Amino acid sequence: METRSLLDALIASPMRAGTLAWIGVRPERRAPLIELSEVELIAGNGIAGDHYRTSRDGARQVTLIAAEDIAAISAFLGRECVDPQLLRRNLVCAGINLLALKGARFRIGAALLEGSGFCAPCSRMEENFGPGGYNAVRGRGGITARILEGGVVRIGDAITQEDASGA
Repeated sequence: METRSLLDALIASPMRAGTLAWIGVRPERRAPLIELSEVELIAGNGIAGDHYRTSRDGARQVTLIAAEDIAAISAFLGRECVDPQLLRRNLVCAGINLLALKGARFRIGAALLEGSGFCAPCSRMEENFGPGGYNAVRGRGGITARILEGGVVRIGDAITQEDASGA
């Protein structure tokens, strides 16, 4: 019989649902993000209208960042707020710790995603925020995800973690 450690049990424990707060796509490389109220997530491929779509089921089909981390980044930069477009992530989520979703399956509306990794900042953060921009985002850049089941997602959709059985 297999026994789980306390840490394993805590990691697998339920978490409060979050909400999709912002959506953005990049129509081409280095282009500004376009803010949308809804977007189609395509299983194994990426986001409709985003230049980063893949045909090889890559790990970085969607990038997500928490609104709470954007607030921290703003504080680190000494700004009242930071426009999500400058962070170059596709989805801004509120009320849920995205780091807890790395390696986990979760739903946004009807779409099923799987957290595939951490989303480290790129050199564009220095361009967008000036000196110190990269370090302001370090550790707060969110996660990447694969799309397992596609669907349209909308601002206000719930973000919920699937349990280990997929229920």
